[in-house]
Amino acid sequence: MSPEEYRTAAIAAVEKLSEDVGIPKTLDKIREEDLDQLAEDALNDACYPGNPREATKEQVKELFRKIMA
Repeated sequence: MSPEEYRTAAIAAVEKLSEDVGIPKTLDKIREEDLDQLAEDALNDACYPGNPREATKEQVKELFRKIMA
């Protein structure tokens, strides 16, 4: 497999696993007024330093907006 084929296969496997275990694709419980706190919590999480890329608060909020229903 080429690197691109590996990436495509990995994404498909994660999507299938998420579907199989019932992880929703969107979160309709998140509201716009929750985003500041959610972004702050994400940036202060102990796991954040392990992310491959740094993000700003606005970038984190935009990620949450993408999964809002």
